[in-house]
Amino acid sequence: MEHMKNENTIKPYVKPYKEMMIDSDQLEVPRSTYQRRQEPEQITKISRNFDERVANEPKVSYRDGRYFVFDGQHTIAARVHRNGGNPLPILCKVYFNMTEQEEALLFAQQTGFSRMLGAGSELRARAFGEDQVVLKFIAATEEAGAILDMSQKRGKNRLACVSTAFKEFSRLGPEKYKEAIGILLEAWNGDPDALRSETVTAMCSFVDLYWEEYDRKRLVRRCRQKDPLTIYREGRAMGDAMSGYKKYMFQVFKIYNGASVKTALPLKF
Repeated sequence: MEHMKNENTIKPYVKPYKEMMIDSDQLEVPRSTYQRRQEPEQITKISRNFDERVANEPKVSYRDGRYFVFDGQHTIAARVHRNGGNPLPILCKVYFNMTEQEEALLFAQQTGFSRMLGAGSELRARAFGEDQVVLKFIAATEEAGAILDMSQKRGKNRLACVSTAFKEFSRLGPEKYKEAIGILLEAWNGDPDALRSETVTAMCSFVDLYWEEYDRKRLVRRCRQKDPLTIYREGRAMGDAMSGYKKYMFQVFKIYNGASVKTALPLKF
């Protein structure tokens, strides 16, 4: 996943970091706030191919007399694993005078040799870091009536395709985005199949293209008459007949128009 653009500015440091040897049992991972959970399979994978000569130094924030890891928790765990589960000194890049919010924003910007963050992990970290764009996205989603699930688990009213949803929010703005999500929720009563990535993209694109032209009540009523998987299935069945998101938006267009001539919208794409 390509990293989401972060419009927050992290203040510069006169001394960015200091390399220090720190015992592994002193290194803490703030999972209750912005860090992701530890993944045993990732630790095993790193341990199997570990070479200290090319390994990255963990990035650590010294705050309130404690060392908090914001990049490299799995590498630390792999080193401990290779040491028979016993603590050991690890060379770290230690940053000073950072807030926990600044740590979260740096965590969300991980690139290079770090394992790329999932959309949910990145958004969660940016939200904790008080990234205003992400906070507005979360607020708009909740105002529309959906539950933004950072763990990306599907369920009733749960918007799990967080990367797609954030992209559409950024493209459409709050008003159109809330309208599209609201229509999906109202038409299909929060059915998880109505909140698939393809369906969210389709409805957002339709709302954007036909803004102030469609009748909302008609759109909701017509959608209720269809299985929410219709947009995904029939769009996918089109293959290369229509490119990308358009083949899914076309399904919303067809549902809305039906057999009507008087109220039909023109094909504009």
